[in-house]
Amino acid sequence: MARIGSSELDVFPLAFGGNVFGWTADEKESFELLDAYTAAGGNFIDTADVYSAWAPGNSGGESEAIIGRWFAARGKSKRDQVVLATKVGMHPDFKGLRAGTIKSAVEESLRRLRTDHIDLYYTHRDDPDTPVEEFLGALDQLVKEGKVRQIGASNISAERLSEALAASEREGLASYVALQQHYNLVERDGYEGPLAEVVSAHGLSSVPYYALASGFLTGKYRPGAAVDSARAGSAGKYLDSERGQRVLVALDEVAQAHGAEVATVALAWLAAQPTVVAPIASARTLAQLPALLAMADLTLTADELAKLNAASA
Repeated sequence: MARIGSSELDVFPLAFGGNVFGWTADEKESFELLDAYTAAGGNFIDTADVYSAWAPGNSGGESEAIIGRWFAARGKSKRDQVVLATKVGMHPDFKGLRAGTIKSAVEESLRRLRTDHIDLYYTHRDDPDTPVEEFLGALDQLVKEGKVRQIGASNISAERLSEALAASEREGLASYVALQQHYNLVERDGYEGPLAEVVSAHGLSSVPYYALASGFLTGKYRPGAAVDSARAGSAGKYLDSERGQRVLVALDEVAQAHGAEVATVALAWLAAQPTVVAPIASARTLAQLPALLAMADLTLTADELAKLNAASA
């Protein structure tokens, strides 16, 4: 287990992404995945109020509702074992970070999740039209009411994150303990640099999303291979890049040396990066889960990390 920033939240080194629940995994499959993940020692579940509004027939909140029904079916002891993260700001009915929006959205999330508190509540993306003092004040009130334990930020610039952290300190408000951002072996530029420096300087933890680049870093996307996946378009774009090809070669070599899956190595590289506490990855089937969970037991050597760094530079 590893601790998130300055919080009291201790988490398994892999967060399970709930974006698939109610989209590519139906309720029965979602329950099976949650059972298997927690049975293996996993305790960090990540979702958002908007998941999965993009799927035909959905309106947002489907993932939270499935998780809530799973909690109800498995009992209070299971809820107590889980560090539950969700997000606010992108649901079709609750867009942005105005104080009133946050106040209304959290009640809907709590209702769907069938819980009285959220362990880690992220602002899903920055709202430049809302002063940081306004949304931090709303989040601080939720912490005081016991509805939220800790807060995190997602999809925010280094400048705006610094502004929010300074406002929290100045005004005595709840402060971000985690950042969730796009970061993986083929997407390094957006995080490494100013954003990572702010996270490090303030003792936050990084919880990267798209840790497997929409499935590309599982190794199943190869030249000439047809993959039946809702994310094939997103993942396939990396095949056309020189960097993507170099990364696959390096991953194959390291994976072979450990007798491990490519996905396991990609997640282990991410977990070894400064500030990262737990990458987020999701599975649509039980067969995909073991390769993700195995990252908790894989430690890459300095030479292997250097090889992957060079390939992905």
